[in-house]
Amino acid sequence: MAAGKGNIGMSRWSEHVGKIMADTFSVEFGQNREERKARARRDFAYFASTYFPHICTSPCAAFHIEAANYILKHRNARALFKWPRGHAKSAMLSLIVPLWLLIQERREVHLMVLASKSQEAAEKLLDGIRSEIAGNALLSGDFGIAPSAASWSEKSFKTTDGVMFVAVGRGQSPRGLRNGPYRPDYIIWDDLDDDELVLSSARVSKAVDWLLTALYGTTAAGRGRFIGVGNLIGRDSILARVEQIPEFHVSTVYAIDNGVPVWPENYTMAEFDSMRRTMGERRFQKEMMHNPTADGAIFKQKDIRYGAMLPLEKYRSLVCYTDPSFKNSTKADYKATVLLGRTRTGEIHVLKVYAERTSVARMIEWHYQIDAWVDRRGAILFYIEANFIQDMMLEEFRKAGEACGRHIPVRGDTRKKPDKFARIEAIQPFFERGLVILNEAEKDSDGMRVLVDQLLMFDRGSRANDDAPDALEGGINKLFRGSALQNATYISGSRPSRRY
Repeated sequence: MAAGKGNIGMSRWSEHVGKIMADTFSVEFGQNREERKARARRDFAYFASTYFPHICTSPCAAFHIEAANYILKHRNARALFKWPRGHAKSAMLSLIVPLWLLIQERREVHLMVLASKSQEAAEKLLDGIRSEIAGNALLSGDFGIAPSAASWSEKSFKTTDGVMFVAVGRGQSPRGLRNGPYRPDYIIWDDLDDDELVLSSARVSKAVDWLLTALYGTTAAGRGRFIGVGNLIGRDSILARVEQIPEFHVSTVYAIDNGVPVWPENYTMAEFDSMRRTMGERRFQKEMMHNPTADGAIFKQKDIRYGAMLPLEKYRSLVCYTDPSFKNSTKADYKATVLLGRTRTGEIHVLKVYAERTSVARMIEWHYQIDAWVDRRGAILFYIEANFIQDMMLEEFRKAGEACGRHIPVRGDTRKKPDKFARIEAIQPFFERGLVILNEAEKDSDGMRVLVDQLLMFDRGSRANDDAPDALEGGINKLFRGSALQNATYISGSRPSRRY
């Protein structure tokens, strides 16, 4: 490399090493050293927090510890760790775990290969582990690990006791890699997929061939640990194909599991909710939930139309339909309520949408907000998923009605419903023909954005939420099947008029 570039790179690396050294001088070297070393070898969480406080700013998650223990126990592990963005994939599996193996009394690593989507990305991983070995004062003080100055290069280095580390980019030839008598015994392939690769089945096939021949073939007849890590960004991707190989142990971690963060020591649901609103549900599902979906597999972006709504009294009928999801909890699926209007020309206007992970009380509040917004300018038929309108739900509506002095006349949707996918797919032609118009004044509301995101993600086999499209389908069904009631005129309670 050019001298100038090398000097700049070395300067930054030296600065980084100096920071690590300062951060890891916080523990007295002589204080309980043997006890500390013994515990570090058997307790991964302790090793991570004690020797890497500058990296592990939050306690290890349970899935970090499980992964480390699995890798330690299985010397010939074939493993794939599907973890979300921001969940310490590289920090743990490309850095802290291999160093944990390195400090065991029985030598577990002799030649480590770090592979990534490009040589530059692989060298970045290599620099991370080299910086720790060079600058982590506590690690080197306790275990005598240090880099050998004689073996420095951007693509590889050795420690003073002979362990070798090599960086390899996707598609490059790693054939013939050896460290004396040793072939690679810890191979980590970290984020091999990228957004462009997963768009081409042919490129994915070529990358998988390289992975399972050129890279895996550097081992001694399959001996050693062969570890993959990444998040699932494409339905046809390297991770997706490797996941299907029976010999691989697969650890799948979702950012949110059973309604709560899988790493609660580091993240809150409020942070994820904000992230969802910023990214949009489709992108969140791809990056954080291993659920890549085609943008518009069933409902196309070009068929999502916005427009001005009619005065409410001009609609032939108004329907408010609710899918209340499964639990009375903020940790459940989305609760969704839509207000639809049917025009005299047969268009379906989506006037209001509420869709949140929220409580039953909040869901009931939406109905009163809709009722107040309509304000006697039209008669609303209120429906809710019949499977859920049990005594508890009716009681909640009754209590809310007594508290505010008026009752919402909610009725159950008692029709015998076909398969959910078939029901929601059946309303797609309304969009294609331009009959569904979304309220342009509500375009940036949270509920309308959730509805659009969930429509675009809707596909058979997708794990994306579909509560808002389900509510929309129910409302459309009632708009047309309930047309005989179009002249019904009732109000949901007595209150002063708010019109002037």
